[in-house]
Amino acid sequence: MKKMTAVVALMAVFTLAICLIILGSISTELMADLKLDGGQFGTLIMGLFLTSCIIQLFIGPLVDKIGYKPVAILGFTVTSLSMFMLAFAPDFAFALVACILLGIGAMSLNTVGNTLIPVVLFEGKDPARASNFGNAFFGVGYMLTPLLVVFILEGLHLSYAVALCAIGILSLVFLLFVFNTRFPDVSPGFKFSMALKVLTKPAVIVAALAQFCYTSLDSTMGTWIKKLMEELYIADSVDNPAVKAGLVLSLFGIAMMAGRFLSSTIKNLTAMGSKVLILMSAISVLAIVLMITANSPFGGIVAVVLTGLAFGPIFPTILGITFAKFDKSLYGSIFGVVFAFGLLGGTFVPKFIGNLSVGSTVQQSLPIAAVIAGVLLVISLFIGRIGKQKEQ
Repeated sequence: MKKMTAVVALMAVFTLAICLIILGSISTELMADLKLDGGQFGTLIMGLFLTSCIIQLFIGPLVDKIGYKPVAILGFTVTSLSMFMLAFAPDFAFALVACILLGIGAMSLNTVGNTLIPVVLFEGKDPARASNFGNAFFGVGYMLTPLLVVFILEGLHLSYAVALCAIGILSLVFLLFVFNTRFPDVSPGFKFSMALKVLTKPAVIVAALAQFCYTSLDSTMGTWIKKLMEELYIADSVDNPAVKAGLVLSLFGIAMMAGRFLSSTIKNLTAMGSKVLILMSAISVLAIVLMITANSPFGGIVAVVLTGLAFGPIFPTILGITFAKFDKSLYGSIFGVVFAFGLLGGTFVPKFIGNLSVGSTVQQSLPIAAVIAGVLLVISLFIGRIGKQKEQ
């Protein structure tokens, strides 16, 4: 049972990555097709993440109450529908509705994948290590999605709508696996009031603050790296700047995947997770500063790769060391609170950067990201010291 369950959990985080990177992957083409400016495109991102933030608060406890399977079915089904809607969106309003549905599908998959992974991998004994390994497949999705878009646009000379339809079909294929998988049973004694209690736990509060910073940074990079690199390529008079920028966005996914796979090789990562967070947060500050000061495509690429390597272990390590402080029956509720709060950052920060870039450049708007990375570094200094004893 565990092997197939693990496969479905990995499919869920893989598809989650597609949901979160797809708008960044088609940003140039979608903006041109629907005649959107940076502010309007930022609103699409905000629609995705604000919906995700609200839904995540309910989906987490729902998994603890009714189990993984119904939520997994919901996730893959709605994700598929949203991809088809976005593919054929005739205007901004229709695209916004598709993004709202995408948020519902994404967070359903997010909760299923990220609460199952620490249970079914490494025998449930090292949640930080398991989360890093499992979320490396999130990095695979981050890597392959921009490559798929570039291949369809440039290799096959087809519309970005074809890529969206292909992803919609893939989600339906993954759905077939869900129907044929047996999932772990949930605790029969769970009550929704238990989900409210985790809000008062110091370990959850600090993890939520850290996740706010991380999701702000991750969504900013996923949304604006392609546009940033396009600006650098245009300034350097390079041919096909949008295509090359899309490939750099894939490099970000590769680097993130590599960072997580490398971290998952560290045995007992949960015990030393706070040290990993401090190191990766410090490197993130440096990488974003390099991104801001890059005056050539090569400099931008170096900064993007370094950022991906640093970002990779942060989210799964936050999740793993927090889960280790609680009983498994509360994983869904804890994840719901932590990730929902994180999504507030993902909702508003990319939108703010998009607004600042109107009339200027994305690169000139990135100091906001550097400041947030600095705040994450400060929080990382404390996250391992709070709630050391397992809480109930």
